[in-house]
Amino acid sequence: MTAVALLSVEGYEMLEADSGPAALECIKKTNPDLILLDVMMPGMDGFEVCRHLKQDESTRLIPIIFITALNDRRSRIRGIEAGGDDFLTKPFDHLELSARVKSLVRQKRLNEDLDHAEKVLFSIAKTVETRDPNTGDHCERLVALGRAFGTYLNLSRPQIRNLEWAGYLHDIGKIGIPDAVLLKKGKFDAEEWAIMKQHVLIGEKICQPLRTMSGVRPIVRHHHERWDGSGYPDGLVGDAIPYMAQVFQLLDIYDALTSERPYKQAFSPEKALEILDEEVERGWRNPKLVESFKDFICNIHLQNAAAIPESERSPLVATG
Repeated sequence: MTAVALLSVEGYEMLEADSGPAALECIKKTNPDLILLDVMMPGMDGFEVCRHLKQDESTRLIPIIFITALNDRRSRIRGIEAGGDDFLTKPFDHLELSARVKSLVRQKRLNEDLDHAEKVLFSIAKTVETRDPNTGDHCERLVALGRAFGTYLNLSRPQIRNLEWAGYLHDIGKIGIPDAVLLKKGKFDAEEWAIMKQHVLIGEKICQPLRTMSGVRPIVRHHHERWDGSGYPDGLVGDAIPYMAQVFQLLDIYDALTSERPYKQAFSPEKALEILDEEVERGWRNPKLVESFKDFICNIHLQNAAAIPESERSPLVATG
């Protein structure tokens, strides 16, 4: 009540909830700029409410200040682990509360600007995809496959997010490739191939200004490297290739093989995995990672696909 009174005087519109579940429902409907969260609440404590909010893409950017009578170190650590942005102990100082609220609201505005910049990047990536009518919904399929394979590999949440983002952004550099090259039917000559290979470098530069893309940039740059060093742009060998780029290139290759293109029919998953085995024999792919991917496709992905009605299947889950 004190916080509501103090901040209302300063012009903030205050909304109140009397329990954890009620707070989550209110936040979902109103999307506030900041949350003052008590630890001790009926139904669900503040730590659990905070975890729910920080794991939800639609609310993860809302700053949370824990306000509690608890003043022990363990409670503060739990609040930080749950994703809290600040911690105030009752009774709190009016000026301190005001200053922290103002600072975090300003930080949220900056985060929203950053989020907008990310969305602009994804819009550009979708535009690039529409330039090449041959790929269909390639990006959307890569996002779904990346999420599933990343989970199978027990990757961290940020790593899985990077795989998903790379699904959209891996070929964003093609926006800098002339149509005469990008849309050419048939094989490239040496000059055209040199131009096409530049798309990974262009893509990396486009993603460079955003710090949130630090885990995506290596995937964008290196998803055409080969295990034996014969790939591009840097000719990296073996584990010098970033691991996430190795993971992503298997998704990219598999989707290309199992999708219909103007120059080929969609291969069955079995045939696509045979081709990946052939690339291992040539020295192009990480043998252990390919084995993990094959196990994922055969024992996880295709079993899930079999449960999808045939009328709803895409080439990604073809079982023929």
